[in-house]
Amino acid sequence: MRTRARFVFGTQVCTSLTEGGGADREWLCSDGTGGYAMGTVAGLRTRRQHGLLVTADRKVALLTLDPVVTLTSGARVELAVHEWASGATAPHGHRLLESFDLTDGVPRWRWRIGGVVVERELAMERGRTGVAVVHRMLAATEPVELSLAALCTWRDAGAARIAGPPPAVEPVADGVVVEHAYRIAGPGWRPDGTWWCGARTRDGSEDLWHAGTFTARLAAGEAMEVCAWAGDPARRPPPATAVVSAARGRARAVIPAAKPADALDARLALAADAHIVTGPRVVAGYSAAGGDVLAAYEGLFLETGRAAEGRALLRGYPHRTLWYPHAVARHVIRTGDADLAAELLPALAAGLDGDGPDPADGLLCGAAGKPVGENALWVNALGAVARLCELAGADPAGWLARYDVARAGFAKRYPAPDGWLYDVIDAPPPRYPLAGSGPYDDPVLRPLQVLAWSLPYAPLDGTCAEPLDAVGRYLLTPLGLRSLAAHEYGYRGGDRDRGSAWPWLAGAFAGACHAAGRPAAGVLDGLAAHLDEYGLGSVSELVDGEPPHRAGGAPFHALGVAELLRARRLLR
Repeated sequence: MRTRARFVFGTQVCTSLTEGGGADREWLCSDGTGGYAMGTVAGLRTRRQHGLLVTADRKVALLTLDPVVTLTSGARVELAVHEWASGATAPHGHRLLESFDLTDGVPRWRWRIGGVVVERELAMERGRTGVAVVHRMLAATEPVELSLAALCTWRDAGAARIAGPPPAVEPVADGVVVEHAYRIAGPGWRPDGTWWCGARTRDGSEDLWHAGTFTARLAAGEAMEVCAWAGDPARRPPPATAVVSAARGRARAVIPAAKPADALDARLALAADAHIVTGPRVVAGYSAAGGDVLAAYEGLFLETGRAAEGRALLRGYPHRTLWYPHAVARHVIRTGDADLAAELLPALAAGLDGDGPDPADGLLCGAAGKPVGENALWVNALGAVARLCELAGADPAGWLARYDVARAGFAKRYPAPDGWLYDVIDAPPPRYPLAGSGPYDDPVLRPLQVLAWSLPYAPLDGTCAEPLDAVGRYLLTPLGLRSLAAHEYGYRGGDRDRGSAWPWLAGAFAGACHAAGRPAAGVLDGLAAHLDEYGLGSVSELVDGEPPHRAGGAPFHALGVAELLRARRLLR
């Protein structure tokens, strides 16, 4: 039986704007260039990054197409929903939602107005920044009028546009070109040009420009197609129905190519696909960025059958961080690509030689001292380059010697008396030092110490695994590891760096437990359930450290998806 990625919600979720309802669950369609469409199940825009057309350089263009059905009686029924700065919600179209489903990456809404049923589907063009929106009249005893109000802007994704001079427009036969940047086209276009002021999202309010309205009279079974695209306004995209069909077909090809072990892996394979774009490169998060994308390399590329794309990314990757040798080594070891090892070894060696370790212990020391996560990566990088030398037929002796020194220094210096690892050793003196105080070792309990076991050439093993028990006791939540233990000074469960939990670290913790011979059963179960709760089919950037662990940050985050994929395979 073919494995599909599908999410279905009924009226209990779709019609709710309260916590955990349709306004909290988000969908994403990507175009393969970094552009996207994103919104909520309920249809309410809750963040400034939401829109039907957002370009790869994070310019928000078409915000919504607000549908209105005019019945044969003359009654007008609005199907959209907005919140306003006054606190009002209007219109209330979400109350008429009968269902929402996200199947094979294509979102679909159905509204019911008595015997009239309207369906909307949308998809992005692949390889171009364009969105196709199809409305179908699934049921109607007589033809009814459907109009779509095009609400527009042209701004950075994190900004807000306030009423003032309207966007520059150029009328065309079937729509309009806005700001010389994007075009909207469809049937029955009537220009408008007014501001709708005070639309509110959770990150502020802005004003929406009503460019105009598309209108068609539809009988049961008939469809209305609208397209919007950035770039050359003279280019004609394929029909909207063809774009939707192609998007669904592509998703059905991506999933089997990843050879998923089960339905959850199928969902994650499709989520990973959204983050891999032309270049190839990786979009870390669609409403926020976070972390080094190379930390996500193994999960995004090697767990989804995309080694060829991954190879191209590694050959052209410009940032030589400590995650780089890790990613290259994982690729070479899992694919047997010794040629890539030989090609990239000079760059890897030069990158590591540029970092001058402390001769006393072989560890890296910066302005903030010697952070545990950075030095776990450093030790791992030395071991990875040594292994790559062996695979490429080069002499690894020098790298092995450096690896042994740094590994021994790590094992000696980081264990703290409290039962976990120091977060930083040789840290600068406190801001208000006592007389004669100097560098100190900071015993605050933070989560990046799990890298000391989870990485392939990690500095610690099962003989020094007791700190993992402390991490599990004080930092582990159902959705990741807290950034700070609850008993530490300054802990705040909803603060990004002082208590929020990071889902991607659940994968690292599971990997650390596996490597150290500690039980890891059930560690990933909460994240598996999370795929239905926030960014549909994906893993969020962070969550609150306290129940109910409300999600925050980017709802679609590459590192969380990648680590869940990688860790699930590891624990099978």
